[in-house]
Amino acid sequence: GVEPHDLELSGGDVRRVADAEVVLYFGDGFQPSLEDAIDSTSAQAVDLLDAVETLPGDEHGADPHVWLDPIRYAAIAERIGEELDRRPEAERLAERLRALDGELRRGLSRCKRREIVTSHAAFGYLAERYGLEQVALTGISPEAEPTPRDLEAVVRQVRAAGATTVFFETLVSPRLAETVAREVGATTAVLDPLEGLDDDEVAAGADYFSVMRRNLAALREALACR
Repeated sequence: GVEPHDLELSGGDVRRVADAEVVLYFGDGFQPSLEDAIDSTSAQAVDLLDAVETLPGDEHGADPHVWLDPIRYAAIAERIGEELDRRPEAERLAERLRALDGELRRGLSRCKRREIVTSHAAFGYLAERYGLEQVALTGISPEAEPTPRDLEAVVRQVRAAGATTVFFETLVSPRLAETVAREVGATTAVLDPLEGLDDDEVAAGADYFSVMRRNLAALREALACR
């Protein structure tokens, strides 16, 4: 339920990291406090970004949002299966992820528009996998604020793309997305980067697959897919 970039570990969290048999994490600055805990202890840690090819990011590092591409996420599941000696379970999950990829591929194959306007650059892997173009209002870090000149450039790009929807995220303020939407006469909608499902959402049955299917429905409406 917390934006990963902002997560702060307690002393107890750091001790659990130090005592764990293995720590599975995404590096490149995605969760700085976790990386600091790993660096300050003798934790046996595995950076799961090493399991896949990453996209270039910005001054904050490579784009860590690899799980939004189900094929890359399947490779990560298999890597986790190796680390935990749970290969059969990991392969079953990977098969489900490959099936989900087929759903997304079919659902996004025939769309009037291909540009997705997002509040921050979290959806590069999804865009790359399905032939979309991400137009991000800010960079990899959701806390970054565009300069007025940057914002003007983004507004021009959104207008040129003919976008009718500006997406914002569940853990980030929608203010910037709403401002750009007003400027171009668009609506806003949620595109969930799956960075912070909370306990209530999980108890209600939300998981990776349900959220990705919800994202697919939002994208199909925004891009006028058939």
